[in-house]
Amino acid sequence: MMEGGGDRAECCVNAEARNRKQRRQQEKPYRGIRMRKWGKWVAEIREPNKRSRIWLGSYTTPIAAARAYDTAVFLLRGPSARLNFPECIAKEDDEMREVSAAFIRKKATEVGARVDAHETAGVQVPSSESNSRRLVIKPDLNEYPSPDETDED
Repeated sequence: MMEGGGDRAECCVNAEARNRKQRRQQEKPYRGIRMRKWGKWVAEIREPNKRSRIWLGSYTTPIAAARAYDTAVFLLRGPSARLNFPECIAKEDDEMREVSAAFIRKKATEVGARVDAHETAGVQVPSSESNSRRLVIKPDLNEYPSPDETDED
């Protein structure tokens, strides 16, 4: 008799753990980010072998915060890093590069700011419900714009 009750209790524990995991995924859709009470998304990362953290910035969208985190974790851990968007990391040359906290923060906030600006600029991808078909060209956010592409009119 005890075994049947034990199985039921174990099942409830597994269901509770599964529900907690689903709630966490809804609250934190990407690794290395969290949402402030007022709706801004922030990113930070721990420095290896230290208790301190590197602040990566505050962003409007979770995607921008996640891209900032990806940039920082890639600079810290290299190609073996677990990334949110592995397809979006710019492959740099393999020469030894500076990996100070200030450099990592600078690079991560540059990428995050570009992604945030792009995400909040009002570029809308057509949904399956809409009848309009617009071609949306997504620029490479890891590249700096050339002087020819300025918006001066």
